[in-house]
Amino acid sequence: MQTATPVQRKVTRPRADALRNRERIVTAAREMFVELGPDVPLDDIARRAGVGNATVYRNFPDRDALVREVVCSVMDRTGEAAKRALAETGDAFEALERFVHASADERISALCPMVASTFDKHHPDLEAARERVEQLVEELMDRARAAGQLRTDVGVGDLMVAVAQLSRPPAGTGCLSHDRFVHRHLQLFLDGLRAPARSTLPGTAATMGDLRGGCAT
Repeated sequence: MQTATPVQRKVTRPRADALRNRERIVTAAREMFVELGPDVPLDDIARRAGVGNATVYRNFPDRDALVREVVCSVMDRTGEAAKRALAETGDAFEALERFVHASADERISALCPMVASTFDKHHPDLEAARERVEQLVEELMDRARAAGQLRTDVGVGDLMVAVAQLSRPPAGTGCLSHDRFVHRHLQLFLDGLRAPARSTLPGTAATMGDLRGGCAT
């Protein structure tokens, strides 16, 4: 009696062009959310991405799905910047500085109005992305503290909220002129993080959890 040969199921993988279209949509959405805010029409995003409206809705059935993907994308890119900084073997504080400037270039300030929209802020993808970023940045800061270069009374929340506040606001053409000041002001902030501290900060070090009551990054 012969044993039936198991049927090999073919795993369906997204086509390369479909993956490229999805990435173009996310990139265009991220750019337009920063420039115009989270309520920009999806049709405009499709035009910026160079795809049809149907392609946008095939990848993202509603605005919440696209906004969530953009937020996760920004956090993932921020996490990659932290990984690159952690891979450096030189000065720990300089690595932290490079991470902060790279984070500002991701325009994480644009996350606040997006996270404040209607989608589920506790979606597993968002929670996972937040935890990855928090862990990587904490490790980066711990390394600078261990080297005696970072003041001990600041937390991840202090760092990330400053990056968000000092980077360009997410919407309004009048804000574009502020771009040239972002890295200048960030460097002033970073100089204030160096140890030994020249002052005593009021309150306690902010964590990412402290920020989730309002704007979560």
